[in-house]
Amino acid sequence: MVAAALDAVPDDIGALRAALTAALARAEDEAARAALVEAELAAARAKASDDAALIAHQDLTIRKLQRAMHGQSSERSARLHDQMELTFEEIESTATEDEIAAEQAAARTTEVAPYVCKRPTRQPFPEHLPRERVVEPAPTACHCCGGHRLRKLGEDITETLEVVPRQWKVIQHGESDTSSLDPIEMPKAMSRKRIMPRRTAMFAGEMTIRDR
Repeated sequence: MVAAALDAVPDDIGALRAALTAALARAEDEAARAALVEAELAAARAKASDDAALIAHQDLTIRKLQRAMHGQSSERSARLHDQMELTFEEIESTATEDEIAAEQAAARTTEVAPYVCKRPTRQPFPEHLPRERVVEPAPTACHCCGGHRLRKLGEDITETLEVVPRQWKVIQHGESDTSSLDPIEMPKAMSRKRIMPRRTAMFAGEMTIRDR
């Protein structure tokens, strides 16, 4: 096979140069086609990851709306919600990595446009919303060397939105009944009846009727 390849090599310098030029052109064409295929595959992976992240975001939004409508759920539902949060973060991280890979692959060819992310980006929550700070326990040892002498370099803050549902409560109005210590006649208990708002009084009346 090697001898046949050597026999195919022309003896003329001009012909040899032309053959080398043609071989280089074929190699460049094959490299361009490979880059094009790689860019198209990277764009397809980025689109699939983006769609998965969008679906996970919509599922998480629906879950939050359901919690807002029906109030606090059971412990199992709370664990499910936390798991959905973690799953969405993992899918979003994968989508970001695929988008970066698609951009790098598209930069190596001029025939594939860079992929544009379609999923909504996370916006910071409004400043007027109250914040509840939860400090996670810091590691006690370095995960690389196992050393226990650690120093704080900074802090990563992740914000999640929770809805406090409407809550009912019973307000008891206590008023003292008094009587005079120097009575002229038989003592009578003196009390001032509290005037409740009409809406509250009607609600109390309905409760009394139902209790009967």
